[in-house]
Amino acid sequence: MRIDASNSEEVHLIFERAVTPRASQRNFIAISTLLFVASAALTIAWCSSMSAMHAMPMPGGWTMSMMWMRMPGQTWPGSAVEFLGMWLVMMVAMMLPSLLPMVWRYRQAVPDPRAAYRGLLTSLVGTGYYVAWTLFGGVAFLVGATVASLEMQLPQLARATPTAKGGIVLIAGLLQFSAWKSRHLACCRGTGQCCVPSSADARTAWRYGLRLGMHCVHCCFGLTVVLLVIGVMDLRAMAVVTVMISVERLAPRGEHVARIVGVVGIAAGLFLLASAVIAQGAS
Repeated sequence: MRIDASNSEEVHLIFERAVTPRASQRNFIAISTLLFVASAALTIAWCSSMSAMHAMPMPGGWTMSMMWMRMPGQTWPGSAVEFLGMWLVMMVAMMLPSLLPMVWRYRQAVPDPRAAYRGLLTSLVGTGYYVAWTLFGGVAFLVGATVASLEMQLPQLARATPTAKGGIVLIAGLLQFSAWKSRHLACCRGTGQCCVPSSADARTAWRYGLRLGMHCVHCCFGLTVVLLVIGVMDLRAMAVVTVMISVERLAPRGEHVARIVGVVGIAAGLFLLASAVIAQGAS
């Protein structure tokens, strides 16, 4: 059968619909895997380099991470930019496993058959998502650097820090049982109607990714704060938090998993509070 030039575009679209789904899925998995491996490797290298630095001993028997301090010859804006770069890489490694199912469902829902256009919209979703996490990182750096500066100037505040850490972990555990957590978790799991894109265009894709990122920031707020308080440079803590977040999102009964994580958080908070009280009594 001879196909004339006038039908070439239609034939091309039919070919794309028939052939590209499998290739598109392979490309999606390959790119996502490379992105995860690269971000994980950079995160490990960053944590190793930061751990090699000497932390500052503080009143109360704990040490302050160098990540909240300005290095000699470094400006505060430069320090903030460096932190945000490392923070973004770390968030890619931590959040990508639980983000991929949502992004893939969005990609599959795009009605346009052109693979390049789907790829563009998918990239915009991911960009919007990580912009939300970068904004959170900026706030985290501002708060962390301010608190660290005050702790170095006020010994009494520094001595109270271990107790404050235990209280923060305890509150984060209790937050896992709240309706606020459940609502945002439903959005992140794709079971709610809060993040359903209305159309398939660049502006909508960007806004969809940004909304999804904001819901994720709210959903993971407690666990992320725990990571910042316990030690964001600790690869073991980072791995545990990553697993908790991923299981909450991907497990068939993620809501129950969130409550189990809450029980663990409450127990850990009480343990830290008790340890801080005992340490203060001994001193």
